[in-house]
Amino acid sequence: MTIDFRVLAAAGAFAAAGFPAFAQTDIKIGYALAPDSHYGVAASKFEEVLKAETGDQFNVVHFPSSGLGGEREVIEGLQIGTVEATIVSSGTLANFVSETGVFDIPFLFRDLDHARAVLDGPIGQDILAKFDNVGLHGLAWGEQGFRHITNNRNAIHTPADVEGLKIRTMENPVHLAAFNAMGAAPTPMAWPEVISSLQQGVIDGQENPLSVIVSVKLNEVQKYLTLSGHVYSPAMLLVSKPFWEGLDDTQKAAFEKAAKEAVVAMRAYVDNVEKTGVETLKERGMEVNALSADEKAEFQSSIQSAYEGYYETYGKDFVDSIVNFK
Repeated sequence: MTIDFRVLAAAGAFAAAGFPAFAQTDIKIGYALAPDSHYGVAASKFEEVLKAETGDQFNVVHFPSSGLGGEREVIEGLQIGTVEATIVSSGTLANFVSETGVFDIPFLFRDLDHARAVLDGPIGQDILAKFDNVGLHGLAWGEQGFRHITNNRNAIHTPADVEGLKIRTMENPVHLAAFNAMGAAPTPMAWPEVISSLQQGVIDGQENPLSVIVSVKLNEVQKYLTLSGHVYSPAMLLVSKPFWEGLDDTQKAAFEKAAKEAVVAMRAYVDNVEKTGVETLKERGMEVNALSADEKAEFQSSIQSAYEGYYETYGKDFVDSIVNFK
C-alpha cells in the first residue's frame, strides 16, 4: 500500500487549525410559518430523526417565518441548489407540477382520513414523483388541514355574504376560480404580505386552516371566522434535486425516514388544533360560526361553473377517482 504523505500532511494541518477532517453539510430549510407552527414542528422532527440516523453528517439550519422569502422564491432556490429543503403549502406547487392543483378543488375530500389516504396512496405518490422532473424531489406529503374563511366585514352564511369580499388567496388558479364563481374578489398574494395588508385594509379577509389561523394569531387582525371547510390544504416536504442526487443510498433512506416521521408529527399537530383551535380563537375574541350542511351545499352549488373548468383541466374521471377513493 502506498501512503500519500501529502494527504496526511493536509489532514494534520486542518486538525491543527481546529477544523474537522470531514465538515458537516449544511441543510437550509425554509418555511413560511413560526417555529411553534405545524411547519416548525415538522421541521424539528425532521432534524431530530435525520441526526439520529446520520450522526453529525448534516447540520440543519432553520429559516422559519419566510426567512428565505416567499414559497415560490424558496422553491426556485431549491431548483438551482441555493436552498436544500423546504416545507411548503400547496399554494405554489401547481406552478411546478400542474397535477398538484387537483387537490385544491373545493369539497373534494370527505374528511382528513380520506385526504390522507389519497395522498399516501398511489394517486398522491404518483404526483409526488413528478417533482423529480422539475429540479425538485418530493419526500412526503404534509398537511395543513381544511381551510376556513376569516374577514373583517361580516359573518358568512351564504354566497351572498362573500359578494365583493376582497379575500386573499394563495397564488393558485384552482382557488381563484372557486372564489370568482362565488362572487368574491379574490386577491392572490404571497404570505409575507398578508398580515400588513389586513391591517391596512387592502384586503378584507383570507382563508387558511385552523393550524395557520391559530399559530399566526390572525385573531389580532380579523374579527369573523367562518368554519367553511371549503378546501383541504396539503403541504409538502421538498428537497433540491441537485442536493438529493449528491446523497448516497443510505443518506437518502435517512432523509425519507425523517420526512415520514415529520409528517406524523405535522398531522398530530393538525389533529390537535382541529379539536382545540376553535375554542382558542373564541377565547381570543373572534366571532365564530360554522356552515350548516345546507349552507355548505349552497356554496357547492355556487361554484358549479368552476367545476366545469376543473374537469376540463384535470379530467372528470381523475377527479371522480379521488372523490370515490376508499
